[in-house]
Amino acid sequence: MAKIYNDITETIGNTPLVRLNRTAAAHGAQAEILLKLEFFNPLSSVKDRIGFSMIDDAIKAGKITKDSVIIEPTSGNTGIALAFVAAAKGLKLILTMPETMSTERRKLLKILGARVVLTEGPKGMKGAIAKAEELAAKIPKSIILQQFSNPANPAIHRKTTAEEIWRDTDGKVDIVVAGVGTGGTITGVGEVLKARKPGIRMVVVEPDASPVLSGGAPGPHKLQGIGAGFVPAVLNTKIYDEIIRVKEADSGPVSKQVNQLDGIPVGISSGAMIWAALQLARRPENNGKQIVVIVPSSTERYLSTWLFADINVESDPVDDLIPAADA
Repeated sequence: MAKIYNDITETIGNTPLVRLNRTAAAHGAQAEILLKLEFFNPLSSVKDRIGFSMIDDAIKAGKITKDSVIIEPTSGNTGIALAFVAAAKGLKLILTMPETMSTERRKLLKILGARVVLTEGPKGMKGAIAKAEELAAKIPKSIILQQFSNPANPAIHRKTTAEEIWRDTDGKVDIVVAGVGTGGTITGVGEVLKARKPGIRMVVVEPDASPVLSGGAPGPHKLQGIGAGFVPAVLNTKIYDEIIRVKEADSGPVSKQVNQLDGIPVGISSGAMIWAALQLARRPENNGKQIVVIVPSSTERYLSTWLFADINVESDPVDDLIPAADA
């Protein structure tokens, strides 16, 4: 039977759950760790879901027309998601983002037809939000989609992500680990799964250097995509059971391990979430349990960042693999 999609947005979702094998064994995990690989979405991140849902919801509500200018502050992946959806629908888009975001993200946004306005790195997402609001006040027919407070954000995770996890684990999932960028993923997934299985535990990950959810002060950090420096309005703070603070020195090596031991190309924040899952998987009370980790994005979006700064791109020696008699 033929299967043809009408446009690229119809390919969003139904991302696979893949077991973490060699990395889990190397860390002595006693629980099963399953990675929900969101980089299988068309533009390679979990944010493809909300990029579509926020624009689609606004179009249906009459808030976006062909003459509208969409403006959004973004740390990168939400912007990419909005950019490909806007391109597919013929809409104009301006994105404001901290200048610390990776070169790959910025280039891809422009390739997809979006306009990019960079803001001061130390000001984080607060600076990007302020710039978006400033532009919206000046540009006619503009609309800010407000990913941090837009109800279409958690709604798409209730409708799709949560249902996919429940379906693919046959309801056997015990723990879900997710980061908090906007908070939409953990909110939407948690609300659905806890209603069906009250004993399920939702665990959120945040940067140790910016522990806002834990009640600490915001600060600069290198875990792109999570830790916005404030508690997002869309986040249901009652839905999670535990917060795990992660240091870059811990998450970075785990990101590389997963790439090299399991062949799964995870990115920066994904490493933080997997590190947290590995800690959970070593706790005696979690022996034999099933842990699902939402893996937001892939390695390729972070090649120019600190995480892979030590990678040598020159020719590698192979003499150690050649028998001495033939060398």
